[in-house]
Amino acid sequence: MSATEASRAEWLDNRFWDRLDLLETRHQKIQAEHENARRGLERTRVEELAELREAWQRYCDVIAELDRATAELEDLRARGA
Repeated sequence: MSATEASRAEWLDNRFWDRLDLLETRHQKIQAEHENARRGLERTRVEELAELREAWQRYCDVIAELDRATAELEDLRARGA
């Protein structure tokens, strides 16, 4: 949900909005990666243990990145509000 020019608070500078736009884009990209990683877990057969471990590690890595991006986004919003 990117803020449009018309709805942006005038008292916040352009750096804030640029950073918010970048963080929102990053967050959406990571959410898509999370969905792909989750699907990868669902497609993995238990018989393929190495593949399952790899899919699980990728899922954990993406979740960690999503958590970091979400924290940055919330931090920016809290400071801007």
